[in-house]
Amino acid sequence: MLILTYEYKLVPTRKQTAIIEDMLAVCRKVWNYALRERKDWHESKRCAINYCSLQKEYIIPANEPYPSYKLQAANLTKAKKINPELKRTNAQVLQQVLKTLERAFKNMKEQGYGFPRFKNKYRMRSFLFPQFKTNPITNEWIKLPQIGLLKMRLSRPIPDGFKIKQVRIVKRASGYFAMLSLQSEVSIPDTPAWGHPLGVDVGLDKFLATSDNELIERPRFFSELHGKLKLTSDPAPSHGARERASCYNAD
Repeated sequence: MLILTYEYKLVPTRKQTAIIEDMLAVCRKVWNYALRERKDWHESKRCAINYCSLQKEYIIPANEPYPSYKLQAANLTKAKKINPELKRTNAQVLQQVLKTLERAFKNMKEQGYGFPRFKNKYRMRSFLFPQFKTNPITNEWIKLPQIGLLKMRLSRPIPDGFKIKQVRIVKRASGYFAMLSLQSEVSIPDTPAWGHPLGVDVGLDKFLATSDNELIERPRFFSELHGKLKLTSDPAPSHGARERASCYNAD
């Protein structure tokens, strides 16, 4: 399987620009709300057993389940039925926001990353359409849910044999862009191993030690160049300097 990412400049109308900005705002609110749920749950578990803090305390029932992606996605589906702001945004786009948050917490635990941060309008600058049943591109137009037919500058053609799997809309200072994830079902053979494998270890006593039991001495670049240096004395004073010195001595 071969996956490529192509980026194209979008030319949205004024109405489409307002829709994109609204979707970015809703995605930011969903991220912050879901992050606040998780943060409050973590903070509630840090409370001491025998006393409460005098400054603040997160009161959450002890049997409250952890707000995982599965639970938050189910609550999002319920909220879309009663919240008109969530209704006008694609459900899969909002689910991708929760998946990104889930991945951020997973990286925090497994790879030691920092705690996920809340996002303002300058930090939430993209959203993702995760799948398409048919090809959304016709000539220089791309059809996206809720946005409709969107003009794009097809600066380079899409390679033959590739299908569009995902589209990410990105907002930058220079405008709006579509990042297309292209996938082709081709088999890429692994590069066979060839030649003589060699292991190299850098040491202190010896410069290099190889797996073939070869020891390379440490090069002494400074010692060799230091021997080539020549000591030079101060240059002799000029004729004018000697005359001025003689005048001072005469006085």
